[in-house]
This record gives sequence, C-alpha cells and structure tokens, in this order.
Amino acid sequence: MSDAIAAPPRGGASRKTIHPALIAAAIGTTLLTLAGAAWAQDATAPPTIDKGDTAWMMVATALVMSMTAPGLALFYGGLVRAKNMLSVLMQCMVCLAVISIQWILFGYTLAFGATQNGFIGGLDFLGLSGVGATPNADYAATLPHLTFMMYQGTFAVITPALIVGAFAERMKFSAFLLFTTLWAILIYDPLAHWVWGVGGWIRGLGALDFAGGTVVHISSGISALAAALLIGKRIGHGHEPMPPHNLPFTVAGAALLWFGWFGFNAGSALAADGVAANAFVTTNTGAAAATLGWIFIEWITRGKPTVLGAASGAVAGLVSITPGAGFVTPMGAIAIGFLGGIICFYGIQLKEHLGADDALDVVGVHGVGGTWGALATGIFATKAVNAAGADGLLYGNPGQLVTQAIGVGATLVYCFIGAFILLKVTDVLVGLRATDEDEFAGLDLSQHSERAYMLGSVAE
Repeated sequence: MSDAIAAPPRGGASRKTIHPALIAAAIGTTLLTLAGAAWAQDATAPPTIDKGDTAWMMVATALVMSMTAPGLALFYGGLVRAKNMLSVLMQCMVCLAVISIQWILFGYTLAFGATQNGFIGGLDFLGLSGVGATPNADYAATLPHLTFMMYQGTFAVITPALIVGAFAERMKFSAFLLFTTLWAILIYDPLAHWVWGVGGWIRGLGALDFAGGTVVHISSGISALAAALLIGKRIGHGHEPMPPHNLPFTVAGAALLWFGWFGFNAGSALAADGVAANAFVTTNTGAAAATLGWIFIEWITRGKPTVLGAASGAVAGLVSITPGAGFVTPMGAIAIGFLGGIICFYGIQLKEHLGADDALDVVGVHGVGGTWGALATGIFATKAVNAAGADGLLYGNPGQLVTQAIGVGATLVYCFIGAFILLKVTDVLVGLRATDEDEFAGLDLSQHSERAYMLGSVAE
C-alpha cells in the first residue's frame, strides 16, 4: 500500500488522504507569504511616536534650557564685578527670549529645512509651517516634530549667550541685542545646517559632532575672540585688579551647567537608548576628569588648587567631551577630559599673547576646548559605541581625524570672519561700546538703572 494512500475505512467507500508533510509545507508557505506581506507593510509604514523617547527628550530640552538661565547666568555673573552682575544676567535671559522667537520664525527652517546646496536650509518650516505633532523621519522618527524643534532651539539659545563672556562689562545693551540676533541668523543657523542638517556639506564629509563641539563651542569661542579684539579692553584692564565678585555664584552656576549638560549630550541621541546611556556616562566622566586635570596642573604650576580652577575645569571637560559623547567609550572620555582640563588651562593664556581682553575666558574654554574635543573625537571614536558613527585614529581610521580637522577649520574661519563683519555692522548702526562714564558706573546702572545688591539703605 502506498504511504500516501490510506486504507479505506471500514463500512465506507475508499478515499485518498493527504500526507501530513504536504499539509505542513502548505502551512509553512502560507506563513512565509503572510510574513513577507507584513514586513513589506512595516517597511513602508509611517514613523510612529515612542512615548518613552518623547518623555526623555522633553526632559532633556528643559535641562538644556536651564543651562542658559540659571546655569550660565550665575557662572558668568559671579565672575564679573558687582556693578555688572545684572547686565550679565540680563544678557543671558534675553538670549533665551530673543532666540526662542527667532528660532520659531525662521531660525529652525534655516538650520533644518531642505538643503540648499549643502549650505543652508530652505524655507519649508518658515514660521513652523508643517512642524507639528507627527514625526519628521529625516531627524527623529520617534518624536513629535515639535519636540525635536524645541530641543534644537535650546542649543540655538545658549550658543550666542556663551559669547557674552568675551565682551562682559563693556558692551551696550542695544549693541548686544542687535549683534546676537544677526549672529544667530547668519552664523549659527547656517553652521547648524552644515553639520547637522540632512545634506549639510560638513555632515556629508562624515565629520562627527554628537552634541555641538563645532556648532556650539568652536563657533562661540572664535566669535568671542573677534568680539574681544574689536571692542577693546576694559578700562583699567592690566592695571587694576578685576577679581570675581562672587565665586559661590560661579560654582553654583558650574554645577547647574554640569547637571544640565546631561540633557545637552545624552539628549542628542534623540532617544532613550544605549547611545544616550553611553553619552550620559561619558559626559559625567569627561567633566570629572577635566576637573582633576585642571586643578592638578594649577597645583603644580601655581602652588595651590583653586575653587575657580575646579569650576573652570568642569566646564572645560563638558565642552571637550561634547562632540564625542555618543561616539567614545568611558575610558576614552577620561583621556579626553583629563587632557582637556590641562589644554584649556593653558588655553586661557592665549588672550595674553593675542592682546585680547576675553573677560570670562570664552576663547580658552569653549574655543580651545571645543577644538580639542572635535579633534579628539577623530582619535577616540569607535563604531562599537555607535554604529552610526565612525572609527577614529585609535581604531584604524586616521582619515576620520583629517575629516574632523576640516570641519574645525571651516568653522573657525567662517565664524571669525562672519562675527567680525557683524560686529563692525553693529558698531556702525548703534555703536558697540558703552561710554567711559557708563563703564565706570557699571552696566547695571548705566544700561538698566538697577543694582544687584543693596546693603541697608546704601546701594553697593
């Protein structure tokens, strides 16, 4: 009897039955067909919002916003003389206000709109047209487009605020307002597109900037140098002491910056995932290592470690690790941070050689630290941390260091020349600098008719 034909049942006519193997084959074919159809449907399905990613990114956005005010405001405010404390707080607060509006009106579209030959975004998102609750698959497929926009806006806010430290205690408020607005439109927005925008030419080269080494820190640092050179030195600079008036404020500001920087770096993963976790760890590690590097070299060269050195070292480490936070290992972060603390310690001495009164060491910390961090990313990056990144010099790819250097060089040249031109334009239109009388009185009184401190009935 054939295996495929069973014996006829008793009491009935004979009939054929199908072998179980044939049934299994048919079922398997059907399942494969259905699976293929489901895969095809999934591949073409629109991006969907992930609630976990969205919740994390809204928290990260708030963390980055807190870096400008109160973090940077207190850090800078404590470093100036008492008569200029409010002017620095005002400048940081107004950056938050002005750039928030500028970003919605046209800043975001210039940075992240459809590329125009790799140099600037188009007007797709003018006035946030088309930016709503659904995701933008080009940038963040699991987030509402509005969340991504707002997160990127906090970066646009803090970057011009960093430049404040270079011209502190002597720029007119009207000049600050005009320069900051022009700088955001003509420097920050195009640069953000170059580095982060789809089709941006630096991004196209393969340069890595996880959270703003070039876009935020090099751009602000080199623009600060242009400002310090053009506006000139403070009255009495080099002849009379100008110590920080409130170091506790500066340390509190540094601590708030450290805290907010977790949103700055880990948030740049744009998801609550393993890359974000790595960036969270490397951010803390880089800051800690740089704090130690700075105070150790200060101890060796000047005899004692200082609290200002510790605060400055922490910020230097945060700056240095920013471009590589999502691309390097924690051990790499120790090297980048420790060396960053030492490099920035010596970097702040550049102003003496350049003859610039960089009042709050923006060039030495952000310009030098950002440059070191961007180049160090080309050394320590590894695809083992982030498959979307690249291997650096230590992992067999020296070309990545060259690519990083190109990005750094382009940023330095564009931002220095651009900032210098915009400062000149501002000077022609409203004048850059406060009068000697206003500077002697302090910008708090001369620009805002207020004092930071009142002791009894006597203003101080």
